[in-house]
Amino acid sequence: MSRAERTRTREERATPVSPDGSMSHRQVLESLSGLLLGMFVSILAGTVVSTSLPLIISDLKGDQNAYTWVVTATLLATTVSTPLWGKFADLFNRKLLIQLALAIFVIGSAAAGFSQDTNMLIVFRVFQGLGAGGLAALSQIIMADIISPRERGKYAGLFGGVMAIGTVGGPLLGGVVTDAFGWRWNFFIALPVAIVAIILLQVTLRLPAHPKRTVKIDYLGAVLIAGGVSLLLIWVSLAGKNFEWASWETAVMVGGSVVLLVAAVITELTVAEPIIPMGMFKNRTFSLAVVASISVGVSMFGVAVFLAQYMQLSRGATPTQSGLLTIPMMAGLLIASTIFGGIISRTGKWKAIMVTGGVLAVVGTFLLSTLRYDTNLVLVGVFMAILGAGLGMLMQNLVLVVQNSIDIKNLGVATSAVTFFRSLGGTVGVSVLGSMLGTVIADHIKTGIAGLAPADQAIAAQALGSGTIPQVNTLPDAVRVVVESAYGIGVGDVFLYSIPLAVITLIAVLLLPNAPLGTMNAVQRKTEPSGVVAGAEDALIAASDGQAGLRPVGQSVRSDSAVHAEERIHVDRVAVDIAHDDSAHDDSAHGRHAAPVAHARHAATTTGAIDVAERP
Repeated sequence: MSRAERTRTREERATPVSPDGSMSHRQVLESLSGLLLGMFVSILAGTVVSTSLPLIISDLKGDQNAYTWVVTATLLATTVSTPLWGKFADLFNRKLLIQLALAIFVIGSAAAGFSQDTNMLIVFRVFQGLGAGGLAALSQIIMADIISPRERGKYAGLFGGVMAIGTVGGPLLGGVVTDAFGWRWNFFIALPVAIVAIILLQVTLRLPAHPKRTVKIDYLGAVLIAGGVSLLLIWVSLAGKNFEWASWETAVMVGGSVVLLVAAVITELTVAEPIIPMGMFKNRTFSLAVVASISVGVSMFGVAVFLAQYMQLSRGATPTQSGLLTIPMMAGLLIASTIFGGIISRTGKWKAIMVTGGVLAVVGTFLLSTLRYDTNLVLVGVFMAILGAGLGMLMQNLVLVVQNSIDIKNLGVATSAVTFFRSLGGTVGVSVLGSMLGTVIADHIKTGIAGLAPADQAIAAQALGSGTIPQVNTLPDAVRVVVESAYGIGVGDVFLYSIPLAVITLIAVLLLPNAPLGTMNAVQRKTEPSGVVAGAEDALIAASDGQAGLRPVGQSVRSDSAVHAEERIHVDRVAVDIAHDDSAHDDSAHGRHAAPVAHARHAATTTGAIDVAERP
């Protein structure tokens, strides 16, 4: 290696980000290392508890309502805080923010280990949720900073691998720790790893510089959104258990939530820096992705919560065994996200993959609705793998298509909004489905006990009379069979009620505009000439109005004549794609040498998008 080459190598290592915001593959991997470890810690700290939660609630003398609230509290805090983290990401140092989010998450997790009752546990789980909201939003935003939409699928396998290892390894580790040392240690084991992650983030995460902006935070909007969503979620969690669905409490809570959310919308329409800019909903891709994310959230969180109960309370599995039995779900998610993420990067085509994911989500949800206490575990594994594959094709790609289509100045809030609505769907879904599960279980246990011998009825009344979640392995055989059957039927019914939501996801994905993926990361898009940025903003509005011929946001503009001709052909092809239902086109309509479409070109020129693109 020559001296010049050695010097160039040293300079590349010392300067991780080029002036135009581009990063090499090695630089991206270095920047992602701390981010991946931080994500792993957050996933581990959450999943390590999941398989032990039935035992934890039983040990703390909690009931099904407490079980649901322990999960709901975290999701509620995650949901409420996510749009705030997204807005902060557009205003403040993103590296510092993700380190802060990780610290909040792990401190809340460690504090939960000292809980003496379910109320304390719920409070500390709220702190976990506040940190989790930041980690969920910021990880996606930072990815957009350093990786273009077209290349992001190449790295999806890394995030899928971290998710799979954390999700599968967490329950396994939690089961082993619970069996060996007790459930409290599950809340402590992530602390040393989190410290390493925070240090690694400081050393390796080198983000491109962003233009300075005046910091204006919409505190009123934040309070109104948080208050409205929280009141709605609290009502969903309490209705049907603490009071009737049709009651004055319901009227007060729902009415108050509506008033707060309407006030929030009015505020967001008037302030300079809204938490959730209402104009984003004019973007068809964003709006449909929000709808799909709500339904995906129900499936994702519902599976995590209710399958753990099924494995332990219906199949008699230990926490360790329960973790092992969920491997097919995560394997399906990992394999699908890795393989199809690579395909998206190589081909730039994502629509067919997401539609297939939507179909698999519907099929997997339907199959899981057939669960009973004696369903063959091999079949249960197959059902979980199918649903996992569907979610693997959907989750990251919903964020991807939004980041690809949204105005760059709203990248942070748009990304966090998709995560926000996914968490909102999961929170409401878990609360509503948990309430339904409790009702189904109570009815089946009551019916089952009525058919037992008088002696067994007396034992059942003593063991189950408090309403707390039982330790199934300590029950007499006759009573145990009744409880296992009730939980098997109840969890199956939960997935049955989820089928319409899976269908909604599929419909939303089918309606997504099939826009090509951009080739620039977020920082490169910000440094584009003002004319190109204006064209992108026009494309955002025009796409929602059904106009044709718009360039995909993030497409680079080059001036040499050879590339200029190629760009014109590409623009014509995009015009055809958006002017018609591109899924119905054959190859002849999309070929590189296809003739221009006159009315599409005219529509594009009207918006000014093509004018900018075609200037030499």
